[in-house]
Amino acid sequence: YLADHFRQAGGRVGPQNFEVSDSLYRNVRCIFGDASKPRLIIGAHYDSHGTTPGADDNASGVAGLVELAYLFGQQELDNCIELVAYTLEEPPFFSTKKMGSYIHAKSLRQEGVEVSGMIALEMIGYYSDEPGSQQYPLKLFNLIYPSRGNFIAVIGKLDQRGFIADVKAGMKGATDLKVLSVSAPTQVPGINFSDHRNYWAHDYEAVMITDTAFYRNTAYHKETDTWDRLDYSKMADVVRAVYNYAMLAD
Repeated sequence: YLADHFRQAGGRVGPQNFEVSDSLYRNVRCIFGDASKPRLIIGAHYDSHGTTPGADDNASGVAGLVELAYLFGQQELDNCIELVAYTLEEPPFFSTKKMGSYIHAKSLRQEGVEVSGMIALEMIGYYSDEPGSQQYPLKLFNLIYPSRGNFIAVIGKLDQRGFIADVKAGMKGATDLKVLSVSAPTQVPGINFSDHRNYWAHDYEAVMITDTAFYRNTAYHKETDTWDRLDYSKMADVVRAVYNYAMLAD
């Protein structure tokens, strides 16, 4: 399904097959632009937790990836953009070298690919205007960030504040959706809870774009994570904002 959409969008598509415990798994890769140029990676995992529907986690991110493909396919790009749909992000593989994103990041490093940055789309579909709908891992954050979960967040680690700021700046103003950012030590819960962590492990700059998962969405990793709880207008805003950053990026 993903490969078909990527091809229809005009991308150059190829699977990345790998084995884990004698089973075959596959990342789906798609390249737009000049592959000899530094590459911006945008990825999202297509597996869900257990038997959950996974509408927000992470069909929302994958839908964003597909829509980005159609936008990039309409442009003559001066840079190179690679879209990747990963498998094995969820437990029991999370935080192991068996994650699809770890396999992908490792292959880029082994091939000597120059990467300008990486963006992980991790749950971009759930929003709420209710006071108190947004929670945070540290009490200090309540003094800095809003109590309503009606924004999208750019999340990264402390020593990559420049890249975080660039992504946020490229996204802000593209739509009316509020874009906030967090740069924090990786010890803060949630900072490394997605595929971007594996690019850090290979010395690439990477951020997560997210609705903040379980700090907002009470259906996280539950059977109630269904399509009807998502805000498709705001999801589209996230796609447009990421697209705006990508078109401005070197």
